[in-house]
This record gives sequence, structure tokens and C-alpha cells, in this order.
Amino acid sequence: MIKGCFIREASLIFNWEMGNSDRQRTENFREHLGNVTEEGSRIWLYPKIIKGKLYRYREYVSYMLLSFLIAAPFIRMNGRPFLLFNFVERHFVIFGKPFWPQDFYLLAFALVTLVVFIVLFTVLFGRVWCGWACPQTIFMEMVFRRIENLIEGNANKQKKLDAMPWNREKIIKKSLKHAVFFFIAFLISNVFLAYIIGSEALFEIMIEPISEHWVGFSSIILFSFVFYLVFAKLRELVCIMICPYGRLQGVMLDRNSIVVAYDDHRGEPRGKVRKNQDQSEKGDCVDCNLCVDVCPTGIDIRNGTQLECVNCTMCIDACDSVMTKIKKPKGLIRFDSVNNIENKIGFAWTPRIIAYIAALVVLLVAFITILNTRADIEAVLLRAPGSMPTVSEDGMVTNIFKLELVNKTFDDITFNLKVNEREDVILLFPEGDSTINGGKVEEKILLIKIPQDAIKSNRTKLALDLKINDEKLKTIETSFISPMKIKQ
Repeated sequence: MIKGCFIREASLIFNWEMGNSDRQRTENFREHLGNVTEEGSRIWLYPKIIKGKLYRYREYVSYMLLSFLIAAPFIRMNGRPFLLFNFVERHFVIFGKPFWPQDFYLLAFALVTLVVFIVLFTVLFGRVWCGWACPQTIFMEMVFRRIENLIEGNANKQKKLDAMPWNREKIIKKSLKHAVFFFIAFLISNVFLAYIIGSEALFEIMIEPISEHWVGFSSIILFSFVFYLVFAKLRELVCIMICPYGRLQGVMLDRNSIVVAYDDHRGEPRGKVRKNQDQSEKGDCVDCNLCVDVCPTGIDIRNGTQLECVNCTMCIDACDSVMTKIKKPKGLIRFDSVNNIENKIGFAWTPRIIAYIAALVVLLVAFITILNTRADIEAVLLRAPGSMPTVSEDGMVTNIFKLELVNKTFDDITFNLKVNEREDVILLFPEGDSTINGGKVEEKILLIKIPQDAIKSNRTKLALDLKINDEKLKTIETSFISPMKIKQ
């Protein structure tokens, strides 16, 4: 029996009781998952699909997000990728703007900002992300579930198909379904890989011999099996047990969070609607169990808010359709807070919410400011390792420096170095010109010469202005070393 720390945690976090005296809840619902038997065996779920108003809204959102997810790695901006997350080469392109390992602090800042946003969003609206925007849910409910219903039929037909012995019909349908599933998983893996290696590298893998791209081809096959396993076998287990956000959101919700909730004060006590029978002592819930039949994670929302609920709103559409048939007001199951259901207390700006909003605003302003002030070139000037100052016959003292430049743009940039307020200093680039290629990290050897009679001490402070297109980018400070102290 699965009664580990996951279940105990869920029991403690979501112990929100709403009128136990008249609630017809399953008393041990917090002791086991909705898709697991008392013996610990998994119950395969066959959620029904009811296309109500909220389901249609989810369709629109899903189509928009799917279109963006599939198209983004193939969109080009000025010949550059729109989105690229090349972790192997540590090269990232976000909305057409390149980022390099030197910009890691920006990534860390963005992640902190994202975490605060997720916390705030979850405190306010619960797990809406999971049901409406998570790629796992969108692909599962809007792609794979529909294909399954198209090939095997609705939920009842799927149950019968799984229960029947292996015959010609079952073999054909199961084989066709899993073949289509793997093909779609293969397409998803190609899109996923395009985000990592870029669309051009992906097309090379497709058109060139496999022997030349064993690593890339193996990655595609591996990702395909992973995606196939997720959507064909794991399914709701990803949302319930694997996804870290699903576990994290449990400690962020409170009684003021807007979640998918059942109004037990209006719905209880439950009872079937029968002709010529007094219904005045019964609640609006007719105990049709349709809210359970449509749930993709197998819970009964009437038991209360639960960790497994992904706020997909399928139960809202199902319940509203029943309320319409029996001529009762909609909203028996709805987006609402526990406080509002129990005490008729509407939304309130709590100190917790205000603190999260303030922190998020500060982080966003700081992040945007840092991002907009980021320089196109990053430069570090260091003394060449092992080099010593030298004095030539013409009385010039020479120091050798190593200039490391990072071009954070896609274009070649010509830069210029000039010593600030010193006309007697000579700068030379003996190993090349003052150009750095786009998207490259380059090292250039720099010679600095100063007349010996102009040196007043063995360590002379110099300030070098780095300019691009005659515009000063930054000032680099360094020390010029003389082989001996010059006597006055």
C-alpha cells in the first residue's frame, strides 16, 4: 500500500475541513491516491471528455501555446535563432538576444525572479499553470488523449477494449495507437532537440548520413522513448509524484488561494433526483459521480482541495452540465477560495501577497535595468603569464599584456584602446587587428611601451579607454611595471 511520506505530506498540508458533520466524504481519502487501490496497485484511469465552456477556453490556450512551442526554435530573427538553449556549448539565445557563460549572473537573477513569480501566482491561483499551460498537460489532454479516443473510442469503450482478450481488433487498435504515440513523441523530441542544438544542426542530422551524427541521432531516439513513456504509461503520475512543482505548491496554498473547489454548503447532503420526491432537504449535488469520471488524476473534488488536483477545470464543466439539466444554478464546483466558501469572505490583500508582489516588482525592475545596461563587449586586461618588462636600445620600456574579449553580439566588432590622458604611451597589437568576431571569446596580445625617462616609479598606474565606434564602453585600469626604480 502506498502510504509513504508523499501521502502523509498531502494529508498534513491539505487538511482543510469544510463542514465534516454533513459532508459525505470518503473518510480515508487522504490515506491513499485516487489512482491507487488499498493494496497499492495502480488504477488505470479512463477520464471522460466533456467539452464545456472552460474546456473550449483551454483549447484556445493550448493551440496558442503549442504553436509557439513548436515554432519557436525554427523562427529566425535577422538570421539568428529566436530561442536557443545550447547547454553543451553554453550558448543561449532568448528572443533573438545572445547570452554567454559570462552572463550567468543574469540567468541566476532571472531564475530567482521566476521562482518569486511562481510562488506569487500559486498563492493567488493555485495550480492553474498545471492544468492550463504545462506542456505535459497540454500534450496529454489535447493531443495524446484525443488520439486515444479517436482510435479506441470513448472511456467506456477503452475499458471494454482493455478487458477483452487479445484478438484481432485489440491488436490492431493497440498497435496503431502506440505507433502513432511513438511517432508524435519522435516529432516532439525533434522539436525539443532543436531548442538545444539549433534548427540548422537538426536539419543536418535529418538529411546527412546517420554515421556522421551518431550522437545527435541517439539523442533523438532517447528523447522519443522518454516522451513516449511519459504520455503512454506514466501520464498522471508525472503530475502527482514526479513533478517538483506539484509538490512545492502544497506548501504555498492557503485558505485565501483561488482553487477549483466544491461548495459543500450548497451541495450537501447529496442525493439522487427522483420524480415526485421532496428534494428540499437535499443539497444540489445529485451524486452523479461525473466530476470523478472526468478527472485526469482520479480524485473526488467533493472531498476537498487535494494535492493531486491540477486545476484543469474538467470537473467544473461536468458539474455545470448536470446543473443545467436539473435546472440548478451553475458553480457548485467553481474557482473559489476555502474562506469564501466557508465564511463568504471575498478576496483579500494579505500581507503575504503584498510582500510577494513587492519583491517581484523589485526583482523585475532590477533585472530589466541590468539587462538593458549589459555591454556588448566584456574585456579583461591581465599581464601575460611569465612575461617580464624589457628595456630596448631606444630607451622604451615594454610590458606584455593579454586582453581577453567577449563579443556578446552576432556581429563582428572593431574596438579601439587608448590610454587615458597619456600621449607618450604606445599600444601595439602584433598578432592581429583590433577586431573580434561575433559570438566569440578571443585573446589578443597587447604591447604597451613607455619611454624610460617618463617613468617616475617601478609601478605606473594606467587607465585605458575601450571604445566601439568612437563611443567609450568602459575604462580598464592596470599597472605598468618598470624593471627598476627610476631615480629622480
